Amino acid sequence: MLKRVFAAPDPGRARLRFAARAVLGIGLAVVVCGLAGHSLPGAVTGGLAALLALFTVADATVRGQAVTTALLPAVGLPVLAVAAGLHDLPVARDLAFLAVVGAGVYARRWGPRGHSLGVFAFMTFFVAQFLHAAPGQLPELYAAVLLSVLSAAAVRFGLWCYERRLPSAAVPAPPAGTGLARVTTRQAVQAVAGTGFALVVGQLVSGQRWYWAVGATWWVFVNTASRGETLVRGFRRVLGTVIGIGLGLLVAVPVHGAPVPTAVLVAVAVFGIFYTAAVSYTWMMLWVTLLAELLYGLLGVLSPGLLALRLAETGVGALGAVLAVLFVLPVTTHATTDAWIQRALRCVHACTAEAAARLAGSATADPAPRVAELEQLLGRVRLSVAPLVHPLNPMLGRKRRARRVLALLDDCAREIRGLVAVAADPEASHDARLAAACWRVEAAVEALTEGGRDHVHLPAEPPAEPALAHLHGLERALADLAEPLRAPSGSPLVGA
Repeated sequence: MLKRVFAAPDPGRARLRFAARAVLGIGLAVVVCGLAGHSLPGAVTGGLAALLALFTVADATVRGQAVTTALLPAVGLPVLAVAAGLHDLPVARDLAFLAVVGAGVYARRWGPRGHSLGVFAFMTFFVAQFLHAAPGQLPELYAAVLLSVLSAAAVRFGLWCYERRLPSAAVPAPPAGTGLARVTTRQAVQAVAGTGFALVVGQLVSGQRWYWAVGATWWVFVNTASRGETLVRGFRRVLGTVIGIGLGLLVAVPVHGAPVPTAVLVAVAVFGIFYTAAVSYTWMMLWVTLLAELLYGLLGVLSPGLLALRLAETGVGALGAVLAVLFVLPVTTHATTDAWIQRALRCVHACTAEAAARLAGSATADPAPRVAELEQLLGRVRLSVAPLVHPLNPMLGRKRRARRVLALLDDCAREIRGLVAVAADPEASHDARLAAACWRVEAAVEALTEGGRDHVHLPAEPPAEPALAHLHGLERALADLAEPLRAPSGSPLVGA
């Protein structure tokens, strides 16, 4: 786990910039709220709104990101009003919370924007429970949300918009379908069932902090699309919470909410959340737990007993998610893995075709966006395959094949990156053999994705010319993929 965080590649220092900008944006939001005379709950609300604006908005273009950011208050403020208005009506409040959960998950079918708005709506309701917001606080909380989203936008789109220099990449949409066959529909039903369980049991554990269980269930469902992914994410959430509580006992409890050291530690926690999110959910949850502990320290209620209660509520929430994905319209790991691997393979071919066209002299061919899309798809494949390669998975044969598939897909990506680097060289050869090699790559991808049993041919010895050498390596990786993807096992990956 340590190696994944500290040795994980960070091309262009994207994660570092993402995290540093978050600290700057959230810090500015809190300062602006302070200058506006807001109370501590108002500043906390503003800081969390800025965090969500910087963390969840992930449209493919800067323009799309700006539009989504502008829409966040339009979703969050009405939800905040409902949450505060139902503060003294527990039954109505709980039903409204479940409705927000279902709508928030269902909205993921509309891509990154739907996902971002759904998360913001849920977290607005959650923050209202966290702060025990009442109707009389709404004007201040409204102002805090608006000022903080504006502050975050000023940093993201004005002061430090590093995305303008990067090629845009379409964020992969969830697998399609209709009705209950659609993953987003199934997950909406699962999420409502899981959070309903967490809400009821969480209130039995604690009438004051029950919302922690609901939050745990919600975040276990985020960015998962199958039964296996959700189970692994629930395990990692509990593990990260346990480690974070241990760190909090060493760091947050002794600080006792003192403003200056707490502010420094909050900045460190925010940086940790953003820096580790892409590589380790366990580490991200560690920093989220520490951030929550520091905020409770500022509010003057942090104690070892509260930390133990947080762990118990997190366990309830994870259990709710597990039960929901196991028994409510389950989506199998195999079905999801199959979809993502096939999309990644088709993107491999698209990258190859664009690079070959560039080498052939096309002025309009640009493989860079395709390569960025491939990286996104491979990330989704890794997430989907994670349950199969997890240390606790007892199916050793399937685990070995899953690791083999991941290694070969990484080989494909490496050869694609090399081919694109060669294509970017204006002096690169326009060898006529490129067309034939690209046709063989296309045939290999079709043989792997169309469900047939066509033989995927091993290429001959690698040529010396760089572009052809990368295509040769790509052909070999695709040929080697045929064996693990077609293995006649009772636990298939793809096509078996």
